[in-house]
Amino acid sequence: MQKDDFSKSYVVEGKLALPYTYFAGRLGSTFLTTIRDQQKIMGVRCNQCSKVFVPPRQTCERCLSDIRENWVTLENTGEVINFTVVREHDKHLPRKTPYILGMIRLDGADTPMVHIIEGVNPESVSEGMRVKAVFAAESEGTILEIDHFIIS
Repeated sequence: MQKDDFSKSYVVEGKLALPYTYFAGRLGSTFLTTIRDQQKIMGVRCNQCSKVFVPPRQTCERCLSDIRENWVTLENTGEVINFTVVREHDKHLPRKTPYILGMIRLDGADTPMVHIIEGVNPESVSEGMRVKAVFAAESEGTILEIDHFIIS
């Protein structure tokens, strides 16, 4: 095919929606079902370097130790370490825009998790704000078992 043959191609623009099933794995499943059933947030600790990861993972990123059995219960409070304000609407988003999506380092954890922050105007949110998890009234079967974090 020559270079200018592409200009003769018939192209159809569009969007494609595909149904799918996501398997969270053993660690992800334990993480999500503990939030759902006990309203507790769990992480895993590396016994070699003491780093606590949330969401949990199988291997420590520092020393490559297997940490999948080292569960710890974390506080449901934490600190906003970074954030963005979502302003563009999409029907697949969990909230109406604008809303705040923050990186939250839970008390007792070394890594942040991303989640929705409410209770503060998007123009007023800042790094260092303290937040607390608000658990969903009805089960979502997703990370939205934590409905959002609220400024505490």
